[in-house]
Amino acid sequence: MSGSMAAQDAIEARVWDAYGSLVESSVGRVRSPEAAVKLLEGRYRLVVDKRVVTLVYAAFLNGRPVLFEGPPGTGKTEIGEALLELWAGRKPFILPCSEGYDEYKVIGDFHPQMAMKHGFNEESFVPRPLLAALILDTGVLVDEVRRSSEEFQNMLLDIIDKRRIVVPEIRRVFRARGTGFQLIMTSNPEDIAQNELSDAFLRRVVRVKFDYPPRHVEERIVRLRTEERPLLGAEVMEVIMRVVERLRTSNISHKPGTSESVAWARMAQSIASLKGRERVSLEDLAEAAEAVLVKRVDDEEVVREVLGEALNV
Repeated sequence: MSGSMAAQDAIEARVWDAYGSLVESSVGRVRSPEAAVKLLEGRYRLVVDKRVVTLVYAAFLNGRPVLFEGPPGTGKTEIGEALLELWAGRKPFILPCSEGYDEYKVIGDFHPQMAMKHGFNEESFVPRPLLAALILDTGVLVDEVRRSSEEFQNMLLDIIDKRRIVVPEIRRVFRARGTGFQLIMTSNPEDIAQNELSDAFLRRVVRVKFDYPPRHVEERIVRLRTEERPLLGAEVMEVIMRVVERLRTSNISHKPGTSESVAWARMAQSIASLKGRERVSLEDLAEAAEAVLVKRVDDEEVVREVLGEALNV
């Protein structure tokens, strides 16, 4: 075996040792949108339109990254993570973006002590999640991609386009060996603490729009996530739906997503359980409301007004 191949094999072995157990999954590769929709609901307790799954799978077959775009709390991250796992048959890596993200944090860098001993070479090189995902043939979910720099975004697109990662410091090119290595990125376009996405970026991604679901779908999601006792009756569910719908059309800065609907219901369940109840009461719901729904001090008055009308408190 050549020195080049031995070094690459050593790095790949290091990746398997460090990350292999983290991406183990009991889910095999699922390439049928119909089967994926059923698993998303049954295993992950997610209600996902077959159209979304089909678009994502079609993008993967074409080697294109996917951008989930929509307001917070609409399931972008959870759905993206689940779809990547179903596609690859392995758990994906999650990269939570920030301005400080660069290639060294996601591809690899050098261990200081090892570099002093061995030099800046493959022995001191520490692989990071993006390179690990390519080697392990699994997916990557890039959360809040607008919070990263344009250079970082372009680097991601170049890697997925060419399905390879170049590490010039150790003179290595790592290539994807399967189709499991895919990218889903999430973005909230209304978030002001972010950068714009370039035209070049938007031309190369497949965009999937997310929004608040219709009431019957949201009720179904809440039911899936609150199947255990204490039970949620129809009256309690009606109040939850009415309040979140009103708040979404209000002028508060943090509008509740489906995740807040679920969190509110589950908090009320926990309160009811602590009181020894078999069913969640409106009193339990009211007690949990502000802790879940008020995210900023400026929103308190509006949230209390809407809760007062819905709960008669």
